[in-house]
Amino acid sequence: MNKFFATTPIYYVNDAPHIGHTYTTVAADVITRFYKQKGYDARLLTGTDEHGAKIAEAAAKHGKAPQEYADEISEKFKTAWDSLNIDYARFIRTTDEDHVKTAREFFQKLYDKGAIDPKPRLYKGLYCVGHEKFMSKEELVDGLCPDHQTKPVEHSEENYYFKLSGYKKDLEQLISSDEIKIRPQSRKNEILGKLKTGLEDISISRASMEWGIPLPFDKGHTAYVWIEALINYYTYGSQENLWPADLHLMAKDILWFHALIWPAILLAIGEKLPKEIFAHGFFTINGQKMSKTIGNVISPSQLIEKYGVDGTRYLLLAAFPFGEDGDFSWEELDKLYNANLANGLGNLVARVAKLAEKVNFEVTQTTEIFDPLVEEKLTEFKFNEALATIWQDIAALDKKINEIQPWKLEETKLKEFLSSSAIKIRSIALSLTPFMPETAEKILKQFSDQIKSGSPLFPRK
Repeated sequence: MNKFFATTPIYYVNDAPHIGHTYTTVAADVITRFYKQKGYDARLLTGTDEHGAKIAEAAAKHGKAPQEYADEISEKFKTAWDSLNIDYARFIRTTDEDHVKTAREFFQKLYDKGAIDPKPRLYKGLYCVGHEKFMSKEELVDGLCPDHQTKPVEHSEENYYFKLSGYKKDLEQLISSDEIKIRPQSRKNEILGKLKTGLEDISISRASMEWGIPLPFDKGHTAYVWIEALINYYTYGSQENLWPADLHLMAKDILWFHALIWPAILLAIGEKLPKEIFAHGFFTINGQKMSKTIGNVISPSQLIEKYGVDGTRYLLLAAFPFGEDGDFSWEELDKLYNANLANGLGNLVARVAKLAEKVNFEVTQTTEIFDPLVEEKLTEFKFNEALATIWQDIAALDKKINEIQPWKLEETKLKEFLSSSAIKIRSIALSLTPFMPETAEKILKQFSDQIKSGSPLFPRK
């Protein structure tokens, strides 16, 4: 059996899940479900990143020990993904015993291979706690981190270094040739552009950070959280015989770590490299960046409460092209929900079911197909185009009903019409399965055997 192994980033437990985390996770779930439907052994890995200064700081603010705080927030992510019907194979935590063990073994291999300087060296720099990374002056705007609007802390300590600079040529060749496929093309160009300016060796440990995994070759240092977090993919993938990953899916702000540092440390220990890295864009809420201060942070539970599970899954991926930056607003989501779900899919299913019920119509043919154009769009991560293709089929059948007015046909002709319409609706449901699994299952069940009316799939907002 062919395998397909996809990952989301593991999310920081410094705060509860929001629409940004949800967007990435739903997209990864849709693509994994699609491959599962195609007969692959398809698995999705998601989870939480629980070490580092940011977590220790957040825990202290809440008057809790880091582990207690991590347990609490990690559970919120797990609950959110379960409520959104995310079909993950494992929810991994960086505090899990098998991950701690694998990460320590990984660091030891890097050290034994000579990929890490044998002794720590002094590093002075500006450290952004929000990013958990040192930042150059060029990355700052008016002396502040542009993402967090905070001033990085001047920090100096002795750290162990990974010899990243030695992997420039290899990485350029691997990325240029698509041996490591980076999508969309704009992100690939961005990474190759950065590579041209050169690579510097990077710190892979912290000497003054207790909340982390101790290095196996020097217990006075803990593993730098970003490097240790990346290893989570290998923790699961290697023990399940799934390595290398087929897809790492993430937002564009963490592409650098995934596209350069992660392949470099895998090369250093002689491991296989991930096949594809897809970095999607950012989005705003009503044209503004998401912020607790503004009060425009949207949680998964708010979306589900308003639009239902499948409504939420649909709206997130239909709103704008995946990979590009976009904007969400409650008003636009309401419009999209009413137009496409309540008046579109829901109305079509209700109309045909009502007609069929009147004449006690039974489905005798089940020759539905997964739309090949939808399949093509899904393999390219063009989720909104895949959905637009399905909605063209919905609109076409709706138009046909209006033109033919089947309720005026005599029974034999009506049953012929219902037979072809039932096959079309089942095909629509089949193509919708990765996006809206519960809705698709309801439709397939309703349009098997004797068709009966049901409660509205999507009540109007």
